[in-house]
Amino acid sequence: MSTRPDCIFCQIVAGSSPAHRIYEDDRVLVFLDLFPVADGHTLLITKAHYENIFEAPPEELAAVAARSHSVAHAIRSVFSPDGLAAVQLNGAAAGQTVFHYHLHLIPRTMGDPPTLHGRVQAPQERLAHNAAALREALKA
Repeated sequence: MSTRPDCIFCQIVAGSSPAHRIYEDDRVLVFLDLFPVADGHTLLITKAHYENIFEAPPEELAAVAARSHSVAHAIRSVFSPDGLAAVQLNGAAAGQTVFHYHLHLIPRTMGDPPTLHGRVQAPQERLAHNAAALREALKA
């Protein structure tokens, strides 16, 4: 599996940087965004390092997409949002800020501004609580 030591998501995969993990298998890691737009703002990443959709092999993209289905249902179960944004950005011009392939699942409420990146780090206790709730929902 390819990794980059300077990539924060590779560090999270390796366990050298903390994250509120929700799910993990041999291809995909799911964890909460530290700077969420809303409670339940979740990131799904390839465990191997691919900068964007252009570099990631189809089977890696398929693994992320397949897992997004169950995670989306867990988010709906736990947070009851009015909607759910599934957002994937490629390149700085598109707004990508971490250059490791990832998909955002963002619970949305009617009237929310169309924001992709939060500005304030969520309290660790709140993230831990939300991650535990989502892990439980995934078991159901």
